[in-house]
Amino acid sequence: MELLETQDPEKKRLIEASQRHKQELEREVKAMSDKTEKAVKNALIIGGALAITYLVVSQLGSSKKKKNKVKAKAAVQNTEPDFEPAPAYSPPSFISQIGERLVSQATVILLDIAKDKLAEYLSNRKQKHEDS
Repeated sequence: MELLETQDPEKKRLIEASQRHKQELEREVKAMSDKTEKAVKNALIIGGALAITYLVVSQLGSSKKKKNKVKAKAAVQNTEPDFEPAPAYSPPSFISQIGERLVSQATVILLDIAKDKLAEYLSNRKQKHEDS
């Protein structure tokens, strides 16, 4: 049967065209799957960065709240009912100031990376829709 198909030039041309189209489709599917994989990885990186930032900020914020609650509870237990002393102001320590600055800088850097990745993802998505 193949002998008859190869002898007819029209069938031979159609079979070759079919093979070329098949290879082109396979190449396009592979390219799309690679782009999708890259987009998913970027989304996971962005999500992870945001989650880590949230956890760091919430942990640092909650430790201050806990300390303040413990101090307030101790002050309430130690005071007489008729007299409440004014809360004493203590400036933040040097180490806590450094920690706050580090956290804020890390947050800015992570958000900048997330912004760049999101812009890259959106531009790739826009190009994909324009190509379609």
